[in-house]
Amino acid sequence: MDRCISLIHENWTGADQSMTLPAYVLWRMNWIHPFVEGNGRTARAACYYLICMAYGDLLPGSKSVPERIRDNRQPYYDALGAADRAWADGQFDVSELAAYLTVLVKAQLSEE
Repeated sequence: MDRCISLIHENWTGADQSMTLPAYVLWRMNWIHPFVEGNGRTARAACYYLICMAYGDLLPGSKSVPERIRDNRQPYYDALGAADRAWADGQFDVSELAAYLTVLVKAQLSEE
């Protein structure tokens, strides 16, 4: 967890609107599995927090990114699996997860 938090601090810039850092947090917290229960919920909450921080406020829209993930989990699981496979091959690649989050954020913002 310490490395995960350190990486966030080292790479955070308020102007960075990339989904890479939130995607990393979402994947890494699930991968580290630091809690007995609630790893997915906590990871999704942390990810969403970073997205909102980059946005500068809570995102508008009636259905949040974590709710969208909960309602349709298979793309979420698929994207986490892609990151896991990349890691197993010695690569860091959360691009599929970042692309998935981008779609969810756009959907949430379109509901203003």
